[in-house]
Amino acid sequence: MTEEPDRALARSFLAGDPVALRALWDAHGRSVYGFALRCLRSHHDAEDVTQQVFVRAWRSRATYDPERGRAGAWLMGIARHQVADRLTARNRDNEVMDRAARAGVDLAGSHGRPRGVPDHVVEAVVVADELNRLPPQQRTVVRLAFFDDLTHQQIATLTGLPLGTVKSHLRRGLERLRRRWEVDGVAPRS
Repeated sequence: MTEEPDRALARSFLAGDPVALRALWDAHGRSVYGFALRCLRSHHDAEDVTQQVFVRAWRSRATYDPERGRAGAWLMGIARHQVADRLTARNRDNEVMDRAARAGVDLAGSHGRPRGVPDHVVEAVVVADELNRLPPQQRTVVRLAFFDDLTHQQIATLTGLPLGTVKSHLRRGLERLRRRWEVDGVAPRS
């Protein structure tokens, strides 16, 4: 892209034009995905991170200043943060699994493989997808509470989080899931 089309695209993007977002995806999506894949070595994680980068870019587009740099560089900065977050979450999940193993707690059903998977495949996919949208600590706490049937105190011990933080993560995670399911029409409104 030349400088003038870049500026026009930046103006459209900042104004909230979804066509501009699509143009940014077309121009930079492959490089963001390639970067994420090289760092994470997982196609699934790289796809997730790439999507998160563009969602985050769209939501925080007001922070983009085309005078300070090109959109591609801004997107790669977001990608670096998303990759770092994903690697941190992986390390945290591994640490929880290690602590659980040392404590003699069976977590074989966690991390996307809950015990008692719903009979209906679509329901299971929706649940897994929505859980994966939660922030890493909320996701871990919800999974430990509901799929591994651990008490709040057990979760606090395993994760090293204060009991109040565990309760807050659980409450916020469940509220976020409820809102998402109501918005998407997955769950009936109460």
